[in-house]
Amino acid sequence: MEEEQVGPVHPVVSAVVAGLAYAVLFVLGVVFGVVAGLAHSWDPGGGIPLVPLVPIGLCLALFGLLYGAGRLMASKLGAFVPGMGWMLVALLFAVQRPEGDLVIAANAAGYWYLLAGVVALVAAVLLIPSTGSWLLHQGSYPSKHPVNFSDGMSA
Repeated sequence: MEEEQVGPVHPVVSAVVAGLAYAVLFVLGVVFGVVAGLAHSWDPGGGIPLVPLVPIGLCLALFGLLYGAGRLMASKLGAFVPGMGWMLVALLFAVQRPEGDLVIAANAAGYWYLLAGVVALVAAVLLIPSTGSWLLHQGSYPSKHPVNFSDGMSA
């Protein structure tokens, strides 16, 4: 059995694949936003509870989606991009149309859905470990043009 030798990946190919992955994650966030936005006001009990369980459950699923995407992409941007897809749909669904229709109404279910969704988005992005942040890097980065200050002259 022969093993294939995999050489270094060209940077353009790597950038295109990463861009396509983020585009798919954005579409996934939009799809989740449409499905959750249409289902958030479903009440299986028939009553009007103070804490609607369906919107909170949907936002827990949103957190799982965002956190999983961020961990799989190994970046905070991996959680942020599908979160922005969800946020775009949620804001569009919360805007009143000229006919007076709303998808996310100004009721307890709507408020819980929007608030818990934003909390899920922020928590998922903040819980993804940082990788390679210049702000958290200890030590100096190698310079392309090192400066020699030993002779007293400045560069």
